[in-house]
Amino acid sequence: MTSSPTSPLGRPTTIKFQTLNYSSVKTYLVASIFVVGNILLPQLCHLVPNGGLIFLPIYFFTLVGAYKYGWKAGLLIAVLSPLINSLLFGMPAPTVLPAIIAKSVLLAVAAGLAANYFKRISILILALVVLSYQITGTLVEWILVEDFMAAIQDFRIAIPGILLQVFGGYFVINLLSK
Repeated sequence: MTSSPTSPLGRPTTIKFQTLNYSSVKTYLVASIFVVGNILLPQLCHLVPNGGLIFLPIYFFTLVGAYKYGWKAGLLIAVLSPLINSLLFGMPAPTVLPAIIAKSVLLAVAAGLAANYFKRISILILALVVLSYQITGTLVEWILVEDFMAAIQDFRIAIPGILLQVFGGYFVINLLSK
């Protein structure tokens, strides 16, 4: 697909997507770059009190990478980002790591499938992707932690992070497509 001008109103724009496979070195290089983004952005957000809880930075580059390069690259980013962050910085805490990884995987699959199905990007499509992984992820988290209030935390305090994923993701995906 060819690139077309970005629509500032979030109208669907056609962009060039790539579906990377596990047999390609490019998949691992791309995933590595996005994992680094998912390591650096949370560190920046953690400078703000409760920044990780408010801005959900661990998911940002998973969304962008999976939407732009497919669900296979997205899965690598989704699993490696929280694991490496937890090992290096203790965040996310090991107790919540399964829920974070589950949400990350759901996001990678939703973003990759949406990009493949719609073959364009819009604010509405990204909003649906983010809401789909958040709602499903909340149910998974509720099952894992057995605490409803903890499971709905993203909907209680992370609206800025959800908006960052939708609008920031739209901007970055379009930027990468130029």
